Amino acid sequence: MSFQDVLEEVLADISAYRGQGKVAGYIPALAKVDGQKLGIAAVLSDGRSYAAGDADEAFSIQSLSYVFALALALEHHKSALWNHVGREPAGSPVNSIIQLEMEKGRPRNPLTAAGSLVVCDQLIGRRAPDEALDELLAFLRRCAADEAIAVDETLAMSESHAGALNRSLANFIAAFGNLNNPVEDVLSFYFRQCSIAMTCRQLARAALFLAFDGTDPVSGEAATIPSRSRRINALMLTAGHYDNSGDFAFRVGLPGKSAVSGAILAIAPGHGAVCVWSPGLNAAGTSLAGAVALERLVERTGWSVFV
Repeated sequence: MSFQDVLEEVLADISAYRGQGKVAGYIPALAKVDGQKLGIAAVLSDGRSYAAGDADEAFSIQSLSYVFALALALEHHKSALWNHVGREPAGSPVNSIIQLEMEKGRPRNPLTAAGSLVVCDQLIGRRAPDEALDELLAFLRRCAADEAIAVDETLAMSESHAGALNRSLANFIAAFGNLNNPVEDVLSFYFRQCSIAMTCRQLARAALFLAFDGTDPVSGEAATIPSRSRRINALMLTAGHYDNSGDFAFRVGLPGKSAVSGAILAIAPGHGAVCVWSPGLNAAGTSLAGAVALERLVERTGWSVFV
């Protein structure tokens, strides 16, 4: 059986889950997305991509962007980044403010909304937010080998209009002195970062370096050093799905990151990267059908890191 057959078999196997779950409704533009969409793509070590379903339809990457922004911030600041954000699982919803109060404005990890706001601030540094965004877009385009990747500006505006909670998080962090830039500058970058539009195939290709110790196995270009790649994967495994991270590790056994748009990015070290998209979310904000699809894929491939 070819890998293409495997992906098509996985989607056929989970067809009963298509349309299940709840589409994110707190951002008006996201609420309009068709909950019946379902796509999966994988890119393997030789650079070949395999896809099934709606894998070539673009959607906003939302918090999948946190992974790539983190990789860039670590390149800029190295271990000094951890002075501003922790590395522990949150065990709480994506936009929780409770831990921020208890831990004096230092987010638990960079894969929460609060943590990503701190990463955005660090990535901006002394530049304008537009410069930082340009760097992130250039990084994604290079990793995905696709110059067409861009921000969905309409969605970014929708994100900003619905961004009261993220503004609260940013102001709370700033009140503890953990933001160096003005809150609205950080939010401007953050909302546009989350509104970058990509397909499953593009995302799987962009994340391929994380499956091979930070180096793109096709181009031979190092996106990051091996130790940072492994640490990003460790954070994805332990904290990539908010208070659903333990269950995802239990069921799928791969480093992953979920997003409220219904996308899940998963890394199979030594094999490749996978992205699945299905907008209906479970109670923890992870794609319901997407998580089942990855579970079925791992059953067929044996890719779990716990083998």
